[in-house]
Amino acid sequence: MLITIEGIDGSGKTTLAQALAEKFNFTYFREPGATILGEKIREILLSVPMSPEAELLLFATARVQFVIEKLRPALERGHVILDRYIDSTIAYQGYGLGIDRTFIQKLNTRIIDGLQPQLTILLDLPIEIAMARTGNDRIETRGKNFFELVRKGYLITAQANPERFEILDGTLPPEKIFTEAICTIGRRLEVDV
Repeated sequence: MLITIEGIDGSGKTTLAQALAEKFNFTYFREPGATILGEKIREILLSVPMSPEAELLLFATARVQFVIEKLRPALERGHVILDRYIDSTIAYQGYGLGIDRTFIQKLNTRIIDGLQPQLTILLDLPIEIAMARTGNDRIETRGKNFFELVRKGYLITAQANPERFEILDGTLPPEKIFTEAICTIGRRLEVDV
């Protein structure tokens, strides 16, 4: 099973993804990253000014390498928890930056070669709270309007895919979010937790 954790910057998704991977003994990856190429691209994406289209293509480059090199082999061995995946691209580059979402979906479909998540946990919270938690890399400093569009994109995507998405309240204490996520995964895997 491929489980993705999504949310705007500052939502707590990385903390949750790592804690869930440890709890269930699942393989954990983050995007972009996980490969040598992905980590180099991550550095560039967080620090170098670029056009929206260049940003999209860098994310796509990191993803295709990750799917081939890490994700497919890990899924052959067991369950994977992934910190960001295809829905981030729709939310950030599609809704946030205004790149044609149909094009992004076709690009994602080609890149992921059928490796769709079976469960996506979306941590949703108001932009003001998320922004108070973030740093100052290139993407995190885009401002309130950008992140409002990204949040809206996530919620629209979740509404269009209710069988896959579980929306959790990102304003809850981390322990409560963790407990709700554990219960969600337990239901999907049909195991007692």
